[in-house]
Amino acid sequence: MNDLLIRNAMLLDGTGAPPRRGDVAVSGGRIAAIGTGLGAARETIDAEGLALMPGIIDGHTHYDAQLTWDPWADPSPALGVTTVVIGNCGFCIAPCKPGDRDLTMRNLTQVEGMSLEALRTGIRWEFESFPEYLAMLERNGVVPNVVAFAGHSSIRTFVMGAEASRRPATDAEIERMAAIVRESIAAGAVGLGSSTNEPHNGEGGIPMPSRLADEREFKALLGAMRDAGRGIFMLTKGRTTTVPWLENLSAETGRSIIIAAMFHSNTAPTRVFDEVAAMKAAQARGRELIPQISCCALTMEFKLKSAYVFEDNPTWKRTMTTPPDAVPALLADRAFRDGVKADFVEGKGRRLFNSEWDRLFVREVREPQHRPLEGQSIAALAAAANKHPVDWMLDFALEEGLETLFIAELLNSDPDAVGRLINEESAHVSLSDAGAHLTFFCDADFGLYLLGHWSRDRGTLPLEAAVHKLTGHPARLFGLRDRGVLKPGAAADLLLFDPKTVGRGKRERTYDLPAGASRLVAQAKGVHGVWINGRRVVDAKGPIAIDDRPGKVLREFAV
Repeated sequence: MNDLLIRNAMLLDGTGAPPRRGDVAVSGGRIAAIGTGLGAARETIDAEGLALMPGIIDGHTHYDAQLTWDPWADPSPALGVTTVVIGNCGFCIAPCKPGDRDLTMRNLTQVEGMSLEALRTGIRWEFESFPEYLAMLERNGVVPNVVAFAGHSSIRTFVMGAEASRRPATDAEIERMAAIVRESIAAGAVGLGSSTNEPHNGEGGIPMPSRLADEREFKALLGAMRDAGRGIFMLTKGRTTTVPWLENLSAETGRSIIIAAMFHSNTAPTRVFDEVAAMKAAQARGRELIPQISCCALTMEFKLKSAYVFEDNPTWKRTMTTPPDAVPALLADRAFRDGVKADFVEGKGRRLFNSEWDRLFVREVREPQHRPLEGQSIAALAAAANKHPVDWMLDFALEEGLETLFIAELLNSDPDAVGRLINEESAHVSLSDAGAHLTFFCDADFGLYLLGHWSRDRGTLPLEAAVHKLTGHPARLFGLRDRGVLKPGAAADLLLFDPKTVGRGKRERTYDLPAGASRLVAQAKGVHGVWINGRRVVDAKGPIAIDDRPGKVLREFAV
């Protein structure tokens, strides 16, 4: 007798094949059979009118810290995600010496928008090395499956301490880092995550450690994976790590490279397509360079006391090293403002925020008399006041004690351009950043958005192709042999949904992080069930209270 039988579903198998009607039987955490007349089961679900697909594989999350206090990696399972990939951009918490813990946490508060009090209260420091971190996750249990990159910045800090953010490494330090990469791969890391992206700064605007790495270091660390016989390199690229440079790195080390973050910018509309075309040309030469894209518009909420969206503006960085009580005077300073304006002009098309003031809005005000301004753009408000947008925004925020909440539509706001990116055959649809930037946004529901908005509503790609982008395609990229597909013997990671209603639900702010810190969370539409390794964790009402933790820390990969 099977454990579970799901009958009469529209089956989307993750390969991109057309849907077909059928039944799926599950036994022992795996798919036992697919077809009809599959016999009896302890539990039978009639899925008439619903679709069944493999669970979503979220290839770009930052749950490294959260998993130590929240084995659910909330809210991802409720949004159809059955496997999360952590360690992206190299922003990990392992390896970490006890003396570097506070430095690591303070850096995460800046680069990943995390609450320092929540991190200090919540992280369970039951590890020092990367293998010990994986062992801790395994020992404590996880609800979704977990795939982990070893983190370049963490490794650099482990070897160099605070110097990791200040200088290139010596040959001896590079060799020690390479040894840690080999150790991490042997323990079950899927590869190495890193970043050279200019906005990626730690506390006080100091560059995250991986940004100080030179070519010798990158070649040595990727060479360590080559020597180990496997491992992917994941890089959030900056201006210096060009596609030709990455192709040469791949050619020399034999490593596949996942390249983030391929967003479309209205102020440099051809750049992302030029870079993707360069990656396709490299693929034709035998180098697997994979563009990692988002199907969501990059939208962030922020206050000027911590304006992540401006932190790659060189003059604005002064706010990050200025004592908090002196920041208002700095924001009022004319020379400072002139520098910010000049930097916006100089960097237009190359920054996170590119002076699109018509896409930056007042979200929420502190003073009741200002409520009529909520929802209006800075461009319109500044024009009405006959001021430069920088001056209007800073004057208004200062009047409100820097408590004004703004929201910026930063990148991926052109639907036609995003549709082109989604349809790139090799593009890895991901970039949810789930677990990070918790006060700014929540794109953990990116998969439901692809299924609902992009496939059903806009018709940008067929439903079976959208499912493949979320399941079979990332399973191949990460070398997950028995996941991402519906076939006998595969792990029973399943998502049951209504194709007519699936999509993103509302956003809401909760205060359920350690120490009562806040975050934005997303709700699902059209999800009727999620199973992880055969265990149901979500029904039509949301997450189910369960005693066990069915996920696995995945350690074996065919890459």
